[in-house]
Amino acid sequence: MYFFVLGILALSHTMSPFMCRVFPANLPNKQYQLLFTQGSGESKEEIVNYEFDTKDLICLGISSVVGVWYVLKKHWIANNLFGLAFALNGVELLHLNNVSTGCILLGGLFVYDVFWVFGTNVMVTVAKSFEAPIKLVFPQDLLEKGLDASNFAMLGLGDIMHLIFIYSCSVIFFLSFTLSLKKNTRTYFYTSFLAYIFGLGLTIFVMHTFKHAQPALLYLVPACVGFPVLLALFKGELTEMFSYDSSDEVLPHTPRLTHFPTVSGSPSSLANSMQSFGLSTPRRRRHTPSDM
Repeated sequence: MYFFVLGILALSHTMSPFMCRVFPANLPNKQYQLLFTQGSGESKEEIVNYEFDTKDLICLGISSVVGVWYVLKKHWIANNLFGLAFALNGVELLHLNNVSTGCILLGGLFVYDVFWVFGTNVMVTVAKSFEAPIKLVFPQDLLEKGLDASNFAMLGLGDIMHLIFIYSCSVIFFLSFTLSLKKNTRTYFYTSFLAYIFGLGLTIFVMHTFKHAQPALLYLVPACVGFPVLLALFKGELTEMFSYDSSDEVLPHTPRLTHFPTVSGSPSSLANSMQSFGLSTPRRRRHTPSDM
């Protein structure tokens, strides 16, 4: 029930931007408010104050259908939809402000993943026996059985979520050399992205070669930290890369809030409120992991 409810909310939130684009303009987009208070008079206290609209209801309805499908059938497509929604929401919520923090976190995840896969059988046992969207599954017999495939390879959400740190560091690389070195380049982002593909491919190769579950971070962390560091060392920019802190600088023309509006409710109501503060133009936003 826990994953069912959270999965519906996460998938609904993930679908919201897409629904805003495809929602027919000729259909009315009505606004709603869910208000739950405690007490009366001056002692009245708001417990729940959530604003939403027709688009949010449609997203919630579609997500609920996927949720019921997953509960009844445990189908791998529904599992992957929930898993991707969890991962995307996690990437959107977290942000790192410097490369050193990312490297420390990746080092800790490296030790964690290696220990729990090679040191014990907990990680593998949970991944195989726990029926919840905590992993992505890839049917190996898809061509033979189609959507009814039953033989799966698995990728834990943790191996995807660690892309938060890689992606955040990549954004920092880009900001660092755009602002500090006045270079409009995405070399470090592309390097980190290709390093992730290389590390994941190496994980799959070793797994199939030795016929044993592998901690993906054993290969992803050295690749995703090593490649950008070697590139910075080769270009003579290693000091600048590690000394940069994204909290010290903002992009040119980035609006600054002198006070914060009080907003409750759906993302659309938040967007409408931000327009009054001059924050509605996407190209002027400060880049965070949720922007890419």
